[in-house]
Amino acid sequence: MKVILKADVKSLGKKGDLVNTSDGYARNFLFPKGLAVEANATAMNDFNNKEQAKKFHKAEELKAAQGIKAQLDGKTFTLKAKAGTGGRLFGSVTAKDVANKISDELNIEVDKRKINMQDIKAFGTVKAEVKVYNGVMAQISVQVIEA
Repeated sequence: MKVILKADVKSLGKKGDLVNTSDGYARNFLFPKGLAVEANATAMNDFNNKEQAKKFHKAEELKAAQGIKAQLDGKTFTLKAKAGTGGRLFGSVTAKDVANKISDELNIEVDKRKINMQDIKAFGTVKAEVKVYNGVMAQISVQVIEA
């Protein structure tokens, strides 16, 4: 019997999955506990509509991520820092500082954990990667100058 799961069921599937199970398991366990519904024409229509909506939203998110990547790719963000003798910085420039700079300049909120770079401890330019979306990476440059 084909059923559509209304909740995660261990060793069977996740919520929203269409699975094939034995008649007795469905009638005696899944249906009485409200864990699944029979995959009749109405339920299948709802299932297909939800699947199409998921695909549409995923495509929209990917399109928005591509737009953000286009804005970020190849940009150089200049940060000012104080330094002592020999050009060594007091402290370091971190991903949090870069995320704040991106937010200030482009009004794009980027999570500091999505920026892949080493902490900068000296003046110069460093390449960094920003993970915008799953599989969408933007390459940026971070330039540190003396304040």
